[in-house]
Amino acid sequence: MKTIAKWIAATLLLLTPAAALPQLALPGVGPVLPLPDRSLSNITEPLVDPVSGMVDASVLDRLSKSELRTLLNRLRIGQVNQFLRQNHDYVEPDRNGDPAVRGVLIVTGISPASLERAQKEGFEILERSEIEGIDLSYVKFATRPDKPLKSEQKQLQKLAREAEVSADNIYFTSGAVAIPVNASALASSALASGAVRSGAMGLIDGGVARHRAIAMPVEQRGFARGAPIASSHATAIASLVSSSLKANARGLLAADIYGSDPAGGNATAIARALGWMAQRNVPVVAVSLVGPDNALLGRAVRAAQQKGMLVVAAVGNDGPAAPARYPAAYKGVIGVTGVDRRERALPEAGIATPVDFAAPGAGIKGASLDGTLVPLRGTSFAAPLVAARLLAHYPATNISKIESAVTGLINEAKDLGKNGADKIYGHGLVCGNCGVR
Repeated sequence: MKTIAKWIAATLLLLTPAAALPQLALPGVGPVLPLPDRSLSNITEPLVDPVSGMVDASVLDRLSKSELRTLLNRLRIGQVNQFLRQNHDYVEPDRNGDPAVRGVLIVTGISPASLERAQKEGFEILERSEIEGIDLSYVKFATRPDKPLKSEQKQLQKLAREAEVSADNIYFTSGAVAIPVNASALASSALASGAVRSGAMGLIDGGVARHRAIAMPVEQRGFARGAPIASSHATAIASLVSSSLKANARGLLAADIYGSDPAGGNATAIARALGWMAQRNVPVVAVSLVGPDNALLGRAVRAAQQKGMLVVAAVGNDGPAAPARYPAAYKGVIGVTGVDRRERALPEAGIATPVDFAAPGAGIKGASLDGTLVPLRGTSFAAPLVAARLLAHYPATNISKIESAVTGLINEAKDLGKNGADKIYGHGLVCGNCGVR
């Protein structure tokens, strides 16, 4: 586990402008999905109640560590495979088996010679773009006809050895909302609105619905087909942020990266959302999404950090056997786990991803699209609580203030587990009394 000195040193190193960083030089797809929310923790029996959609904590708590690892790992792989099958026309596995936009490769740092060579080999350019706010450019190629993404990724990398070639990976929400919402409820849900002030907190997720539990202004922008559209996951998170910030809320800048797109939630959408927030000088952004390492996303996170933005992300609910989850695993990103009412780490929380803080991830409630408050569970809902507290220490982007802001958050954390920072709880519990009970 990182000590405070190591964490701050790593963060400041990331925020130091790189003198020789290379400049990084999608088609919309698919019909409307009935449920834009996608969560790897919304899995089948016996862990999830088929009516409420909630994880059965009593089942998880009865499992041994070995059983828990095996079961959650099996379910995670099964859910990924199911998602790939159900959305075959829009997504496919990359060379690591992770879901990605079908037929699309993203290249950063490619030379003109390699660009020309790739085109001669039949790779068609779909898009050449720069993300405003973080000065990040990329090229999108289409895979060649009847060629799978995983083999094309390897071939394009051979043609452009100096560049980074990645798929446009899909990222999933990392928490369960108790009441599943049907398509008509989604369509009829009015979006939250309002004019935010400077220093507003950022949220990269789905769209936020209007709800009595969300008292702060919410400004929204879509980064996927059909977006912004109301999302149960994002709406629940926004209500937690609103209750935590209370009267001091300057508002929430919400980026919907899912919309109604079957291939929504991709790396490009997240990167563009980070660019928008950098343009608006957002000091702290919460990202309760998980997925694999991705070259474009990694560069986007780094570029946002160099603008003074602090990124807070959930470590995920894929269990102790799951690999590291991103963006939480990127250097300088603040990884958050969840605890229950007894201040015990959620058994489904990931541990391969470095944990910096813990916050309530069970025994709390949040806004639902039907206007009620519903039970929540998952690291998704812990991350925004930490982000809200961090915002109190870091109200405006200022790289010179990052060290004191993080130190302030560490000082208010309640030490859990082993003395000092540890890999399960990080520096300890933040916002222990936050969230509606």
